[in-house]
Amino acid sequence: MISIWPNMAPGGTNSAEMIENGYMLGNLSTYNAFDEQARATYWQQASKGLFSSGLDAWWCDCTEPFEGDWKGSIKPEPENRIAINCDEARRYLDPTMINAYSLQHSRGIYEGQRAETKDKRVVNLTRSSYAGQHRYATITWSGDTAASWDMFKTQITAATNFCVTGEPYWTMDIGAFFVGRKEQWFWSGQYDQGCMDPAYREFYLRMYQFGAFLPMFRSHGTDTPREIWRFGNPGEIIYDTLAAFTRLRYRLLPYIYSLAGQVTHEAGYIIAPPAMVFPQDILTHDLTDSFMLGQSILIRPITDPIHNSTSVEATNSVSVYLPAGCDWFDFFSGEKYTGGQYVEMPVELERIPVFIRGGSILPLALAEQVEAAASTEDISLESYEIVVYRGADAEFSLYEDAGDGYDYEQGAYVVTQLSWNENKRNLTQRVHGDFPGFIADKKIKLKIIE
Repeated sequence: MISIWPNMAPGGTNSAEMIENGYMLGNLSTYNAFDEQARATYWQQASKGLFSSGLDAWWCDCTEPFEGDWKGSIKPEPENRIAINCDEARRYLDPTMINAYSLQHSRGIYEGQRAETKDKRVVNLTRSSYAGQHRYATITWSGDTAASWDMFKTQITAATNFCVTGEPYWTMDIGAFFVGRKEQWFWSGQYDQGCMDPAYREFYLRMYQFGAFLPMFRSHGTDTPREIWRFGNPGEIIYDTLAAFTRLRYRLLPYIYSLAGQVTHEAGYIIAPPAMVFPQDILTHDLTDSFMLGQSILIRPITDPIHNSTSVEATNSVSVYLPAGCDWFDFFSGEKYTGGQYVEMPVELERIPVFIRGGSILPLALAEQVEAAASTEDISLESYEIVVYRGADAEFSLYEDAGDGYDYEQGAYVVTQLSWNENKRNLTQRVHGDFPGFIADKKIKLKIIE
């Protein structure tokens, strides 16, 4: 994945071509993504310079594309920020069109790559979004955040509020983008020593644990390195926990990939606020500290430190609301709880509260495969662990396809309908579809939690 911007440095051949054809906005830096021919030219430049070399994915940054408020040492008030950016945009573009710029820019990348090949799926991580933009294979992140616990708390509702609009793919900068503090107002992180600061290591760990359950799991930012070995050594709690949640993400891939399949084929979702899954429980309607991954997994991130700091009071337990209408199982201990109540959970660095809904089926990658995996290519499609959480009849649609390319649009995919009968204690499967490379004779490890 490589970062590309819609604006260009003067004097380059790409810029000269855009200017010569009249495809630039009035600042002679940002190309006019609302012009079909300008989009086609931008794609041709990106394809010749980058995609032809074997690039996997795009990182279309700065798709606002005007950000005149990023100046000075004092943060403007929200209404002033809007006015500043609209005033800057008005010099080159009707301000009513600003929000749709990312839609058109993303469209150009998607249509260009699709016209060139059907073998490589378009993936575009972009900083802004618009209604329906995910049709162009976009993932949106929450922007250039500054490291603080207060900021972290906002990321849960940022994620769920974004996704309930119908845009399914959201992520964030794990560890925040700005870690330390500098003169500019936006450079307002609280950890000038970065990964050398034990307090930042705890903060990074908590964001990492949250990120492991998001549609896209990524660490990114400035000020400080982010590699796992920067946060300790094997045998130390921070390092080992980061490694454990990396492996957990790999284990969850069959479940998450199936949710992505439901997004494409059934207009499904990946993450959601609990109220969207349990609308009948009015106590879920005001929950802002937890979220659902699919219909089965409830996650309550830890957004306060264990240790006191100069600005944040320590916590040693958190209250988690479990929606009514079903039992819930602690993912790590297996302990069962009745829904419709708050439960007090101890706060430990090694884990965060994760609960599985009773009457659920989770397809997981085998633990032994994940232990040695260097990439998703090491996760075999010929074996799974199927975990049934008892309490009610359950269904899950396990989705598989070739993993890349667009043959699935012509029906080249498989849905295995898994069904659990609670009274008979019986798991059955019905397989529909086919694609080249599909392994029908799978090795299934069945585990039942009750």
